[in-house]
Amino acid sequence: QVQLVESGGGLVQAGGSLRLSCAASGRTFSSNTMGWFRQAPGKEREFVAAIRWSGSSTFSTDSVRGRFTISRDNAKNTVYLQMNSLKPEDTAVYYCAASARITIATIRQVKEYDAWGQGTQVTVSS
Repeated sequence: QVQLVESGGGLVQAGGSLRLSCAASGRTFSSNTMGWFRQAPGKEREFVAAIRWSGSSTFSTDSVRGRFTISRDNAKNTVYLQMNSLKPEDTAVYYCAASARITIATIRQVKEYDAWGQGTQVTVSS
């Protein structure tokens, strides 16, 4: 089992930036695909970005592409989400997730991740 703890959320004005961090402990972090998801009030949890274990392959949803960047440091057991040019519609609770067995075909699916953090609130004011 892997334990995940997110940090870095907060309140920012539109156009601003935040960097989220997710620290992992437990099972071997470097073998996991890591993902970021978000959930706004009254909405389903949605995929934001993911990175494969090697860091060589990243994936993101269309609405954040070009603004958000996912990265990982396996030596520090940490995955990051750099968020630039934030918009009010980015407001949500952001969750870090891990999967040891995910495939590229299912990397965007919530149900494919078996470990989740507690979430960190990101609020973007207009």
